[in-house]
Amino acid sequence: MQNAKLKNYLHLHFLVFIAGFTAILGQLITIGSIPLVWYRMLMAGLLMFLYIKLTKVKLKIDKRTMLKFLAAGVIVALHWITFFEAIKQSNISITLAMFSTGAFFASFIEPLFYKRRIIWYEIIFGVIVVIGVFLITHGELRYINGIILGVVSALLSSLFAVINGTFIQKHSATVISFYEFASGVVFLTLFILLFKGGFDARFFTLSAADWIFLFILASVCTAYAFIGAVKVMKFISPYTVVLSYNLEPVYGIALALILFPETETMGPQFYYGAGLVLLSVVMDAVLKNVKSHRAKKRSKYKID
Repeated sequence: MQNAKLKNYLHLHFLVFIAGFTAILGQLITIGSIPLVWYRMLMAGLLMFLYIKLTKVKLKIDKRTMLKFLAAGVIVALHWITFFEAIKQSNISITLAMFSTGAFFASFIEPLFYKRRIIWYEIIFGVIVVIGVFLITHGELRYINGIILGVVSALLSSLFAVINGTFIQKHSATVISFYEFASGVVFLTLFILLFKGGFDARFFTLSAADWIFLFILASVCTAYAFIGAVKVMKFISPYTVVLSYNLEPVYGIALALILFPETETMGPQFYYGAGLVLLSVVMDAVLKNVKSHRAKKRSKYKID
């Protein structure tokens, strides 16, 4: 039993490492952010469809639910576009530091969806996040476009995470993901046809390296990572999973410093600001866990 639990913990951190590696691939892939996300969602969707067929998961849903999934898919596509464009406009470290602000946005988005009050310490951590972002922006003003795109990406990420949280209560995570990927591909295809002059030979002419990196991104960092995360949550508490995924920027920035030291080494203000953002994210998760444990104890005593 103990070995099985350790195996799942190691698997979880491998998944977090993979999540951090996504930003590295975004730097390595040379095509623009829109075609990059189009290829990612198409390839991941096809792989997910294959997985669905092998596991015989039912895809049938009602029209109203499908429309909700399709809308969420557009948000996912926009999140990934702004994420990869932020990397291209700045660098990996800036983008991941801004991506960490997602927890700050979630603390205000969740009460709207779940109709609860904003918790007092979420406001405090929100102020700390704002200070951290200010320090990063002030110290790295030359990357302002990447900073703005990174913040927008974090906002969109929080939005679809909360939306998916409402979906997962009634529907299979695999089915949700498949429809969102399909929706993203359709949305981007229409966007390219209407506003980018359509598809041409150059769109489909990629280097061998780009094809390899795209396949890794779609298979390992998207389809496998998603399925793996769902499986891990059957053995490890959601709190541990969420807290572990907060290490994604840490892993990603560390990898970036090792692989791209000439472009990823930042000034001291960046690390002060990023440290404040990450600290607030971790402390928020810790306090939520303490509150959850207390609520469970009170509930247990009432039942007894």
